[in-house]
Amino acid sequence: MMKKVLHILKSEPDEIVIRVIEALAGEEGAVVVNLYKDQISGATTNWSRLVDDIFAYDQVICWW
Repeated sequence: MMKKVLHILKSEPDEIVIRVIEALAGEEGAVVVNLYKDQISGATTNWSRLVDDIFAYDQVICWW
């Protein structure tokens, strides 16, 4: 069974970060949370959910 991995992005990822996240995702896919304001959706961070997610996942990777 693969570990559930949560990726947290502080800023918009470059091509290398995107490739690493995709490589680590495997067949399960990746869960990614943006801390920066998404230019397409304009969505803001749900901090309460983020804290819950941090404790729910087996591994958390933060990207600058």
